[in-house]
Amino acid sequence: MKNLFLLYAFLIFTCSCSDDANAQNNKDIFTIYLVRHSEKDLSANNLSDPPLTLCGVQRSENLSDFLKDVHLNIIYTTDYLRTKSTAFPTANSKGLEIELYDAQQLKDFSQLLIDRQQDALVVGHSNTTGVLAGLLTGEDIGAFDLDIYDRVYQVVIYKNKGRLHLLHVSVDCNE
Repeated sequence: MKNLFLLYAFLIFTCSCSDDANAQNNKDIFTIYLVRHSEKDLSANNLSDPPLTLCGVQRSENLSDFLKDVHLNIIYTTDYLRTKSTAFPTANSKGLEIELYDAQQLKDFSQLLIDRQQDALVVGHSNTTGVLAGLLTGEDIGAFDLDIYDRVYQVVIYKNKGRLHLLHVSVDCNE
């Protein structure tokens, strides 16, 4: 029930932002959603690029459901199986291709996101997602703990100034 309330509040806010015809026509407003990849399988043979756990797959599908009514122009991930697998259900449901970005070049990537002025989903890592949100908003936001997977950073950019909304989306894992 709590998740449903958060979703409705989120959708109301998103819709109220997109109803401003003047802002939409001028491309002055757009929204970037940043998430960390879902749970990775640390028991996998390839520890440098492990797949998602069953819970991670569920979380990724839940993210797609969460973003079902949200307009997206583009989806970005790093070049790892776990980030691409997290983004895949959303990309598939929206008919979008996944574009790769370099997590070692966050400052340049943040500027690209601002310059492109597109509604986007960015899937990253615990040490990049908060940092990127900070670059987009001018705030000092660092990395977060490795056991945190429920954060969605919603950054609304209006006239090149970002405003951050931190959302928490929990998943009841059936693993």
